Amino acid sequence: MTQHHEVEFLDTHQHLIYPDKAGYAWTDEVPALAGKAFSLSLYKELTASKGVKATIFMESGTDDPDYQREVYMVAELARDPASKILGIIASCRVERKEGFDAWLEECSDLPVVAFRGLLHSLTRDNVQNPVSIANARKIGTRGLVFDLCGPLEQMSNAAELVKACPDTFFMLDHCGVPDIAGGDMSEWKQGIDRMAQLPNVACKVSGVTAYCGSRPITLETLRPWLDYVVGAFGTDRLVWGSDWPVVNVGKGIAAWIDLSRDYLAPFSRDEQIAIASANAERIYKVG
Repeated sequence: MTQHHEVEFLDTHQHLIYPDKAGYAWTDEVPALAGKAFSLSLYKELTASKGVKATIFMESGTDDPDYQREVYMVAELARDPASKILGIIASCRVERKEGFDAWLEECSDLPVVAFRGLLHSLTRDNVQNPVSIANARKIGTRGLVFDLCGPLEQMSNAAELVKACPDTFFMLDHCGVPDIAGGDMSEWKQGIDRMAQLPNVACKVSGVTAYCGSRPITLETLRPWLDYVVGAFGTDRLVWGSDWPVVNVGKGIAAWIDLSRDYLAPFSRDEQIAIASANAERIYKVG
């Protein structure tokens, strides 16, 4: 790894998976995750010497009946300062009217700093649905961030939702889920440009090693994609995340941190700190 002054990371995308406490059916289709637990203690063990100063927990795709219970489970962990969990990105069902307001209110008593909605549910009909728009606006009214994650083909729908909610700040997870394995950047670039033109969106540099397929997980492979989001969003609208344990589909969290450091090495010290932690502290209001 290139030698340079190290900055500390605020990991804005830490999943924790406790199969004995909640259901995670989606992991059954991911060999690197299937049937395994990924606890806070394991995360701390893997990152102990890697310069991760704190984390924001990201909802872990629990089965529908468990998504609210997950928040309470992690809130209990976060009560211990040694957990280094500064906040929670909770799951929500933005397309549903029933129960949404009550869930927002419930989360106001918990260390929730954002909500995440999956783009799989942001079909054209849902995006144009007044319920989705109203609920996304309510997240912004509370001063919270709305993380967006999902397949590339839904990015245009996401942009329409963002436009309809100018007072809500959105975070585009995983660099917009690029098709690095396929190598075609054209449609993805259009989506990134569309999102970056909107002032109330930032981009999370996370998850990309899981999209490499059979291509080598190297800086050479990832650089064109990373360079493009830097050019589109600028260094003041990028945050960093590990996407642990999904990062195990790639080379794991330690390798992703090393790769991230190498990529950031040519940047100024201030730019490195901005991407590694300062932007996230400002956007999510933590730290």
